[in-house]
Amino acid sequence: MTVKIITDSGADLPLNLARELDITVVPVYLRFGDKVYRDGVDIGPDEFYARLMSSPVLPSTSAPSPGDFAQAYRDVASSSDEIVSIHITRRHSTTFDAALLGREMMEKARQRIEVIDSEGVTMWQGLVVLAAARAAEAGCGQYQVVKTVKETIRQMRALALLDTIKYITRGGRVGNVFSKVESILNLKALLTLRGGVLRPAGLARNRSKGMGRIREFIRSAPHIDELAIVYSTTPDDAQKLSDYTISLFPHIVPNIVRLGPALGVHAGPGAIIAVMR
Repeated sequence: MTVKIITDSGADLPLNLARELDITVVPVYLRFGDKVYRDGVDIGPDEFYARLMSSPVLPSTSAPSPGDFAQAYRDVASSSDEIVSIHITRRHSTTFDAALLGREMMEKARQRIEVIDSEGVTMWQGLVVLAAARAAEAGCGQYQVVKTVKETIRQMRALALLDTIKYITRGGRVGNVFSKVESILNLKALLTLRGGVLRPAGLARNRSKGMGRIREFIRSAPHIDELAIVYSTTPDDAQKLSDYTISLFPHIVPNIVRLGPALGVHAGPGAIIAVMR
């Protein structure tokens, strides 16, 4: 039987790719005031960003429940007894831990479930999931799929440009000193991801300079197997980065992906991220 791949909506996987590769996506929850939504089910990116920018109440996200994961594992039980479940880094979400608890609820089942911390967010996680799904589609067993996942995680690199860090500082994802410098000088923040931790990668004088830093990040890559460009509210910027990438690496067709609520709550409008392996 084919190994089944399960992830959460924090991966920001395009729906067509998830369907094509038979990837099960468990939705993260989003709360606006007293109302709770399932990411990608009850609310989409357009409505989310419109409300994020207009609502006086800052939204929050929460992990799927262990029961949500146990149900996802049960749903694929008839077609496979081997599952690889890949999730948002536990450094920034309790989703991974919820998946572990969901597995414990399945202890008496015949399924063998491997739960993996992707060590990333958004399409960092997404590219890891895609690598796993392609390995499964090629007929690899669970051991080889897990090996592919771990090798892919080691290859991952990412650079993000935030138009504002007011959202990410409210969530405690970067330090207050960085926030004060950005707010006083109106600089644009750059962040990188290492070992599951978001780290400051510098400041740019304006958005144009920040986009230049992302182009340099892409240009300086010695080799690219796959690249995703993730944006929150600026699709034109994402398309320009895609065109730029193709001009340098004609064999690469970047995935242009909308940043969903799981990270969008913290990244805010104007965010753009290049993720590669």
